[in-house]
Amino acid sequence: MKERYSQWILQHRFVVIVLALLAVAVMASGVRNLYFTTDYRVFFSKENPQLKAFEALQDTYSKNDNILFVIAPKDKQVFGRETLAVLEELTAAAWQIPYSNRVDSITNFQHTRAEGDDLVVEDLVMDASRLSDEQLHSIKRIALNEPLLLDRLISPSAEVTGVNVILQLPGKAQHLEVPEASQFAAEIAERLRKQHPDIDIYMTGMVTMNNAFSQASQKDIKTLIPFMFLAVIVILTILLRSFSAIFVTVVVILLSIISAMGLTGWIGIGLSPPTTSAPTIILTIAVANCVHILMTFLQVLRGSHDKRQSMHESLRVNFQPVFLTSLTTTMGFMSMNFSDAPPFRDLGNIVAMGVVVSFFLSVTLLPACMTLLPVRPSRQSDPGRWMKNFAEFVIVQRNRLVIFMLALIVLLVAFIPRNELNDEYVKYFDTSIDFRRDTDFATQNLTGIYIIEYSLSAGESGAIAEPEYLRRLEAFANWYRQQDEVLHVNVLTDTMKRLNKNMHADAEEWYRLPDERTLAAQYLLLYELSLPYGLDLNNQINVDKSATRMVVSLKSLSTNELLAIEKRAQDWMTANLPADMRSEGASSSIMFAYIGERNIRSMLLGTTVALILISLVLVIALKSIKIGLISMIPNLVPAAMAFGLWGILVGEVGLALSVVTGMTLGIVVDDTVHFLSKYLRARRENNMSPEDAVRFAFANVGMALWATSVALVAGFLVLSLSAFKLNSGMGLLTAITISFALMADFLFLPPLLMKLEGKSHAQDIRTAAKPGSV
Repeated sequence: MKERYSQWILQHRFVVIVLALLAVAVMASGVRNLYFTTDYRVFFSKENPQLKAFEALQDTYSKNDNILFVIAPKDKQVFGRETLAVLEELTAAAWQIPYSNRVDSITNFQHTRAEGDDLVVEDLVMDASRLSDEQLHSIKRIALNEPLLLDRLISPSAEVTGVNVILQLPGKAQHLEVPEASQFAAEIAERLRKQHPDIDIYMTGMVTMNNAFSQASQKDIKTLIPFMFLAVIVILTILLRSFSAIFVTVVVILLSIISAMGLTGWIGIGLSPPTTSAPTIILTIAVANCVHILMTFLQVLRGSHDKRQSMHESLRVNFQPVFLTSLTTTMGFMSMNFSDAPPFRDLGNIVAMGVVVSFFLSVTLLPACMTLLPVRPSRQSDPGRWMKNFAEFVIVQRNRLVIFMLALIVLLVAFIPRNELNDEYVKYFDTSIDFRRDTDFATQNLTGIYIIEYSLSAGESGAIAEPEYLRRLEAFANWYRQQDEVLHVNVLTDTMKRLNKNMHADAEEWYRLPDERTLAAQYLLLYELSLPYGLDLNNQINVDKSATRMVVSLKSLSTNELLAIEKRAQDWMTANLPADMRSEGASSSIMFAYIGERNIRSMLLGTTVALILISLVLVIALKSIKIGLISMIPNLVPAAMAFGLWGILVGEVGLALSVVTGMTLGIVVDDTVHFLSKYLRARRENNMSPEDAVRFAFANVGMALWATSVALVAGFLVLSLSAFKLNSGMGLLTAITISFALMADFLFLPPLLMKLEGKSHAQDIRTAAKPGSV
């Protein structure tokens, strides 16, 4: 079968090349349909309970997608005429940002005061450039004593302030809407920076974070892929020393990537930061297939000088292992469909498509081109010579190597429990991304991007004015304010206390909650009627006034810290609030806090399914249950060793690392399959002893395994340079896993084979030596 296939390919080379290029053209034409997904919600499936809770809360009130401008005057005086004038200008300009429907700042804060029997509601700052020193002092005093502003839009030191813009994105084309709004906001900030060089302006918020996802993706595409191509060309030059071989390999890699991305466009998968690592991964895996076929081809060519015969032999020897490795790698990446995070499902599917295309091109286009192009075999000495010496070392030291590897495995596995499930989604971006730097500044100087929101029911329509409900609401807010992790609590009771004071001639002793429901309802109605368009209370109160929204702003917290404070809040509510008033915390922060744990659970199932399927494939393909089971040892221990080392060096496992085991399972099988295929060929076709079969495997495939592993490690190390932490962490841990896989295949698998098969081989010799044996 393999012989007939290779003969047909080599006899119809021009037809094969034309058909392959036509197929690639059809697949690649889907590239025009590619687009970037710029919504952080892409990380959550529609069935995600935290996403459902968050969307239900936003449907009840209003969306909290925002852009927060943070203004830091270099003289550290927010309440100066120039800075307040800039704030007025920025507040007015922010209303022009596409999709904006609310702008909050200290200048347009709706300050209330009593004037006789009337309630006056007006902007806190009006015509800042003409304010007197006395007026500036009064504005500062009011702002720094207003709970709705302090630690939210003004820092306690009065050195930094903010302008918060809420946007209602239609959601019909977020890959266009988010960049449009972000670009408009950035242009406003840049214009004001140039006009007022003594004022620094930073930008953060959820819309800005969404835009940062797109920026990080495009930055990786522009930098990592070219860098990886350069690294691969260097590696191929060292290994193959043939221009034609390098050229064809690069062509196969490029066509595999283009085809996979084209198929992605045809399917309609949106690109996100995790999926932008797909080209780099496909690139590294495609190299492996090409190198195995080409190294055998060049090795045979040095002896025969017949290109067609050499390629025929290479395909005969490598077709099955290359097919098996492509199949198992595809299975490994397809297991990522069990992930609870859709971008990792998409990543698995894109890479799987690239692997399949790479296999077909490697066994069609590559052999056809190589036999047509001029190839001059290198006159270098036998490249497998040092592998033969290494094989002797492994054979002589097999017992010590088994003990050493077992000890190393046990030692590293013992450190796996040191890994803690943790994440900080702001730190998904490194400090080369503007969003990360600006968010760090905002958190340290003004307010945080991490929030928890609650919808607290009053039980019936209009009941939010009930004094008992308001007292319980205030108690919950005050409990949160006592927590060290909390920066600000936005709650209706602060407005109600201020209104009560206003309606009692601004007497400080009346700064408390109203004692009667009718009074509270009247105050609230009067206040709402006085508010201008866009600054109403729809973001805090539901339509029938049966529930209010409380928003807690937090410092930058890890997953565990965020879930811990939410757990304490739930315990407090259970002890102090009636059952119908309690609420689960909801927000993007809560969603990200849960996704890592959910993803680990889902990927454990996916990895188990992939492991079972890959084991069955190897048992059937290798035609030996014993060898198939032995092969799983060097396939399982690398990931365990890598996570153990990670526990020593880092100790935190987040969303991205939860997919590494399933993803690498298919990759690390590759080396094992190639080594075992050569080992079994020596045992079955040449009737060699286990020791000689190990020598044969090292001599024939050792250099190729070394080369492909170096290429894979290099590719994933390049990925570790990504500005997006999910990609960089995944790349680094995968590179470590592949390194351990090579160690296991070189130092652990051969000694195991010799020990387990050596006994049966000795028994066969004794049986054959007995009188009458055949």
